[in-house]
Amino acid sequence: MAERLDTPKSARRTWWPKLEDDAFGKVSEGIARFMGTPRFLLWLSLFCIAWLAWNSWGPEDLRFDKAANGFTALTLMLSLQASYSAPLILLAQNRQTDRDRVQAEQDRQRAERNLADTEFLAREMAALRIALSEVATRDFVRSEMRNLLEELLEEREGEDDDDPDARTDRPRDRVRGRARDRDQPA
Repeated sequence: MAERLDTPKSARRTWWPKLEDDAFGKVSEGIARFMGTPRFLLWLSLFCIAWLAWNSWGPEDLRFDKAANGFTALTLMLSLQASYSAPLILLAQNRQTDRDRVQAEQDRQRAERNLADTEFLAREMAALRIALSEVATRDFVRSEMRNLLEELLEEREGEDDDDPDARTDRPRDRVRGRARDRDQPA
């Protein structure tokens, strides 16, 4: 017996074919879907009309469901069809309810992810706005550069006053003139 533990168990033969777990549900749903189509109603109506016509006006010896008996066989067949239709339709509705429940759960999870992503992006944008408010603007940098340039020119002017050969055209006046030209709207 110990030598058999290392070999897999042989598959048992069954008389019934192995089907998917949900095979009956799929078949019943397909039947229920077909029964809800106009094609099914048309074929059922044509079948009943042909049945009634044959058993009412067909050859007397070939009639199998007498009108005198109230078309008993047709009534029995329609009752049998109805008794199977109702559970099949209910089974199909239950399967659809299960699918709807799964879809609703997936939609809820997707909505939660979207909300989390949106909140994250809003926080990131707020952080960027705060960071940008601390960044120097172009006008601020220009004014600081202008002030530094003026200070440098004033220092240079002080040095030029000591030098008798200093130029009469002062660079400070040129810089201020250009700055005024830029600040004025065109």
